[in-house]
Amino acid sequence: ATPHLPRGLEPFAEREVLKSQLDLYLVGRGDAPLVRWYYTPMMLPFSEHVAADCTVYDCMDELANFRNAPPELIPLEQRLLQLADIVFTGGHSLYEAKRGRHPNIHPFPSSVDVSHFAQARAEGIEPADQQALPHPRLGFYGVVDERMDLALLAAVAEARPDWSFVIVGPVVKISEAELPRQPNLHYLGGKGYAELPDYLRGWDVALMPFAINDATRFISPTKTPEYLAAGCPVVSTPITDVVRHYGHMEAVKIAGTAEGFVTACEEALALARSPVAPWLIEVDQVLAEISWDRTFYQMVGLIEDLISKSAHVHPIVSPVIWAGDRPKAYDVMVVGAGFAGAVMAERLAVDAGKRVLVVDRRPHIAGNAFDRLDDAGILIHQYGPHIFHTNSDEIV
Repeated sequence: ATPHLPRGLEPFAEREVLKSQLDLYLVGRGDAPLVRWYYTPMMLPFSEHVAADCTVYDCMDELANFRNAPPELIPLEQRLLQLADIVFTGGHSLYEAKRGRHPNIHPFPSSVDVSHFAQARAEGIEPADQQALPHPRLGFYGVVDERMDLALLAAVAEARPDWSFVIVGPVVKISEAELPRQPNLHYLGGKGYAELPDYLRGWDVALMPFAINDATRFISPTKTPEYLAAGCPVVSTPITDVVRHYGHMEAVKIAGTAEGFVTACEEALALARSPVAPWLIEVDQVLAEISWDRTFYQMVGLIEDLISKSAHVHPIVSPVIWAGDRPKAYDVMVVGAGFAGAVMAERLAVDAGKRVLVVDRRPHIAGNAFDRLDDAGILIHQYGPHIFHTNSDEIV
């Protein structure tokens, strides 16, 4: 539903009109459970009065860190956190930043519609505004704003004038005059979601040249799995959630300097040109474990569980909750993050929807089975070889 408002309304009048429109929209909705679902606290003032069976704060970004964020955003978010029955975060970094502010919070990193983006792996029509651009092509799609490292983009384009850099997306909150202008930088403007596979099909490597700043501190870019589903190797700056979830993959290169970014792009291009692509097998194995359908069913399960336990709708004004009456922060504590503890914790969290605290005296998971990359980039066993033996089909 899109509200239509008269021009020039004062903030108070605008809020009252929106309240009225929302109330009219909800007339005759029946007895089905009502969920208030917020992507931004800015929607709270005109909807807080609506009695709901469940209130969700789906926090997809640290919006207060964005350029030109309204000053009322922070107090409104605090109010929303007090009202919300459950909080979802768009990634683990954001979860870690918010988890102390609500007793029922769950991380949901960006997922992907694999079948949609996998269209880029098949033959198709080349978009007219990309046809004439020479290969190799290195592309980015998304909003072009303060989160993009324009200096990095300019330096990489200057270092490799033989590469074509394709930038797809609207320019927002920054001036067009701020964009670097070089013959091999091509800004194609915004495109529809349905068009993205056609552009990806013509790219050799996909880029995420994000700046490392307050606006990107907690992002979990949806484009990472989308690029991979399209069959494009990815080169990114060291965004925390990209390194956390994808940094181990051969198809994802991480670099923090212009020189390192160029080298990473060269490695990604070599990967894309290889006649045999074992890296795609790893990509498909990772993508098989993530989907928006899975995210949807996990979220719905958590919400339905809350609604089923609620004897009445959420009050319009939250009562004072004394410390002794607050919900438990965790349902289960697992002591020891080794093979058994880590698996049990993950199953209890994903399958049973429990909030699980895992504690271990070591600064990592996996216990004696822990492995890591040494200084030479070789995967080694920290505590010696560790092999799990069983001849039981049931355990396997």
